Amino acid sequence: MSDYQVRQIVLSAEDLDEAIAFYEGLGFALKFRDGAHYAALDGGSITLALATSIDHPIPGKPVVGIKTDDVDAAAKVIEESGGAIVKPPYDDAHERRAVVYDSQGNGLVFYKPLAR
Repeated sequence: MSDYQVRQIVLSAEDLDEAIAFYEGLGFALKFRDGAHYAALDGGSITLALATSIDHPIPGKPVVGIKTDDVDAAAKVIEESGGAIVKPPYDDAHERRAVVYDSQGNGLVFYKPLAR
């Protein structure tokens, strides 16, 4: 078994307040909100994330967030398997990430939280 864990789905939201209200109306509880551009809702075993184009890894497309112990290796496997790198491995404020397409053009984000 690999160390990959599907942990979130990221959806695009042009109006974050409206999107949060919509999903809360469906019964999803808000886990946290990061400013005016990103929110995470409790989807049970998977986080349902809402992001504006400022914080969305591939605006306008649903993206699957996959937690892994080695983001760099995951990006390399994607390239070797016929996928494409959208944004090579990098560190942001909270985690190491790589934004990629699978072999069918679906968006994926591999990530690992940074040590604090």
